Amino acid sequence: MKKLLVSLLVLPLFMFSQTEKDKFNLKTEVKKAFKFSTFYGGINGGTSLSDNNIYSITTGTLNQGIVETPFDYSIIFGVRKIARFGYLPKESFKKGNENSFSDAATMGKVTGFEFLFEAEYKRQQGLTFFDQHHFLRYVADKWMTKFEYLKDGFADIEYVEASQRYRHKINRKLSFTVGTAQRISEPYGFNPLNDWVLENGNLHYTYLALQEGYEIDPLNGIYTDPNGNIVANSNEVWEEVIIPQMLNEYIISEKDKLPNVWNHSLIVGFDYYSYKKDYWLHAWGNVLPLHWLSDNEYSYNTFNGGNWVDYSGGLIFGYWFNKNLGVFIEGKYNKYWNREWHSFSFGANYKIF
Repeated sequence: MKKLLVSLLVLPLFMFSQTEKDKFNLKTEVKKAFKFSTFYGGINGGTSLSDNNIYSITTGTLNQGIVETPFDYSIIFGVRKIARFGYLPKESFKKGNENSFSDAATMGKVTGFEFLFEAEYKRQQGLTFFDQHHFLRYVADKWMTKFEYLKDGFADIEYVEASQRYRHKINRKLSFTVGTAQRISEPYGFNPLNDWVLENGNLHYTYLALQEGYEIDPLNGIYTDPNGNIVANSNEVWEEVIIPQMLNEYIISEKDKLPNVWNHSLIVGFDYYSYKKDYWLHAWGNVLPLHWLSDNEYSYNTFNGGNWVDYSGGLIFGYWFNKNLGVFIEGKYNKYWNREWHSFSFGANYKIF
C-alpha cells in the first residue's frame, strides 16, 4: 500500500510533465500543478465525555472507580485544489474541520485535474486515530479517472481505490459513468475472534486476555496488563474498559499479520449538478455490483458466501422560499464490505432584515 501512496504523490508531476516543450522545467510544472491550490493546517479541540463513576462491592467494602476520558483534539494539515461549487461559501481561512460533503462527489465543477491530500491526527472519545484522505481526479468530456486513499479510524475502514470510467453527458447538468474499479484493503472477510466463540455464542474473552498476558488476582480484585501494570481494581472496570481495549488490540494485531487483498469491480455512477442563487441540487451515486477478487481464503466473497453490492452516494440541496426563509439538506453515505460510514446535516434558516 505504501508503493501505491508514493505513486499517488508522483502522479501529478508526471501528468503535467507531458508538454510539447523539449526541455522539462520542474519549477514551472510544479507551479502549474499547484496553481489555485490551498495549503492549510489547524489545531482544533474540545471537551469529550465527562468522567464516569463506577461502583463495586468487594467483601462488603464499597469501591469506587473512575473512567476518565481526556479532551478531544485534532491536528490537521493538507493541500487541496478543488474548484468551489456555487453553493459553497467563501472562507476567510481553511481550518480543515469544515464538513465539505462535495469533496466526495464523483465529478468536480470543472473539467481537468484536481486533488486533495489531507491527514489528521486526532483523539476522539479517548481513542486516537491518524486519519487520511487523498485523491487525484481528472475529468474530461468523455471520460474520467480517480485514484483515492482513505483511512477512517473511527469507522474502521482503510483502502486504496483506482477507477477508470467512460462518461456520457445527458446535458450540462446530468452525466452517467461506467467502468472498472480496483481496490486493495485489509482482509475484511477475516474475523480473528471467531476462534474464541463458545458453543453458546458467547465470547471467551477472559481466557483470551490471559493468553495475551493479562493476569487476574481474584482475592484482591486486581487486574494487571502484560507489563505488570494495574489496569483495574473492579470487575466493572475490567469488563467495560480493559476488555474492549484488549479485544481491539488483539484484532488489529491479528489482521496486521495478513497480506492485503485485491478487489476488481464493475462500477456504475451518476452525477447531477444544478445551481441558482435561490436553489441548488447536487447529487451523485456509485454502485459496484460485480466483483472479481484475487484467490485468497480471506477475501470478502469467501466470507460473504458469494457476490455482494457496494455503493456510495451524496446529496446537497438548498432552497430559499423567499429572502427570509430557506431550508437545506446535506449528507453522504458509504457502504463497502458491509462497513458503513456516513454524515448528514439538515435544517432551516430565517433571516431578519
